[in-house]
Amino acid sequence: MTASARYVAIITDGNGRWAERQGLPIVEGHRAGADVVKARLRDAVELGIEELTVFSFSTENWSRPTDEIEGLMRMFGERIETETPELCEEGVRMRFIGRRDGVASELVERMAWAEETTSANRRITLFVAFNYGGRAEIVDAARSFDGDSEEAFRSHLYAPEMHDPDLLIRTSGEQRISNYLLWQCAYSELVFRDELWPDFTREAFEESLAEFDRRRRRFGARG
Repeated sequence: MTASARYVAIITDGNGRWAERQGLPIVEGHRAGADVVKARLRDAVELGIEELTVFSFSTENWSRPTDEIEGLMRMFGERIETETPELCEEGVRMRFIGRRDGVASELVERMAWAEETTSANRRITLFVAFNYGGRAEIVDAARSFDGDSEEAFRSHLYAPEMHDPDLLIRTSGEQRISNYLLWQCAYSELVFRDELWPDFTREAFEESLAEFDRRRRRFGARG
């Protein structure tokens, strides 16, 4: 299978519920979820997807319990450090989108290092939305915007080079976009899956892409 959707975004929802069902600490759900991100990233390469965007941590997630946040931040930093060289060898370009104010300086430095290390890669771009909110992105862009066109405004977004996703997938059975890529997903096709994110297999990924193929995209036109 080769995907017709070239730009795909995913709301990787359900890590916490998955851990609870397994009788595991919440952080273990996030670890399992991170493993699935890496596996589906490799599938995306094989399927011909050029950009994959995943929702890692939202601006609203700071309201979660302190021990969960601390464990998630440790895991996030460890993953960046250990997996960046591997992903670089596989041709993955990494980009982190979101606010970096308020994030620990050591973690910000690791993100910058991963971006620099993989900057020349062109096989696929992995956008990781971290400390990200769609409304926050628009507000931050508006602060420095003095133009009069949508394209000019786009240049002020966190990653102006990001293409608008063809397809937005959300796992866990929830049917909302949760303040994710509000500008970019204006005309994205939406697919909602019942699997919790750690259970999202390649088969589920391919089924989501097949659902996209059955849609007729009009972008406001008739027909």
